[in-house]
Amino acid sequence: MSPGSKKKIKAGMENKHYPAPLASHEDVVNDPSVFWDTLRRFHFVMGTKFMIPVIGGKELDLQVLYVETTNRGGYDKVVAEKKWREVGSVFCFSATTTSASFVLKKHYFSLLYHYEQVHCFKIQGPVSTPAVAFPLGSPSSKTELAIVEYSPEPIRDCPDPSTESSEVLHGVLYHPEQQDLSNSMPQYDGAIVPYTPNRRRRRRRSRRSGDPSYPKPNRSGYNFFFAEKHYKLKSLYPNREREFTKMIGQSWSSLNAEERMVYQNIGLKDKERYKRELKEYKEKLKLRQAMEVELSIKAQDVQD
Repeated sequence: MSPGSKKKIKAGMENKHYPAPLASHEDVVNDPSVFWDTLRRFHFVMGTKFMIPVIGGKELDLQVLYVETTNRGGYDKVVAEKKWREVGSVFCFSATTTSASFVLKKHYFSLLYHYEQVHCFKIQGPVSTPAVAFPLGSPSSKTELAIVEYSPEPIRDCPDPSTESSEVLHGVLYHPEQQDLSNSMPQYDGAIVPYTPNRRRRRRRSRRSGDPSYPKPNRSGYNFFFAEKHYKLKSLYPNREREFTKMIGQSWSSLNAEERMVYQNIGLKDKERYKRELKEYKEKLKLRQAMEVELSIKAQDVQD
């Protein structure tokens, strides 16, 4: 990033003011749907870019990161007391994920710091500057980007047993950056399935891939249940991830109607969130298009 670009970003933030809290700190800590809803709306109001980081092939749970950091006094205190490694220990990153502390600090600063100021510390007025900001120009920041990517759309945790067949397949995820599939041998339930050249993979196209500001699609109640159980199972059985899908599906099937309704209500709230954000997005898009037309007309009048 050039010095000129840094000055423009800094000047843009200095001219901004914090909005009123969209929910209480207790609500965003205790309710994942409230957290994600208010976080996306906060970035929308602030006009800042919001995309979910992916570390080691999995989406970073920003709510867990927010809770663990604010429980330790917030960004400034965690930086001052050098507790990022302690915060990162709850995520159980794989051994191949290096410098997790650096990555967590980087993403907290860019995605959660100002949100923290408003919802945790209830700061109003002009945006505040942290005592120790993330060093954008540091040499290490360039090398760490190699282990982090951003998710244009949510990684689908697991197919809902109520909508899919009862057969559960366990396999490996295909990443475009890795080796060619023609040299790979994916495995399903221990059986090796040779790669067939005629078998084409259908790539799902997403509006978010073309426009990062497009709202994140809503998730079902089962998706929220899956994410919660997967996080707990990973800490208990770090070497048995291939079995998690079946284990979680069985847990979901054993829930009674009342227990299942808790997660289904979360899914309904997330659906409402998506509809609201989609409406806001379309209104903003129409306004942007109208401005572009107006500017185009003015430019044409100047040329004439």
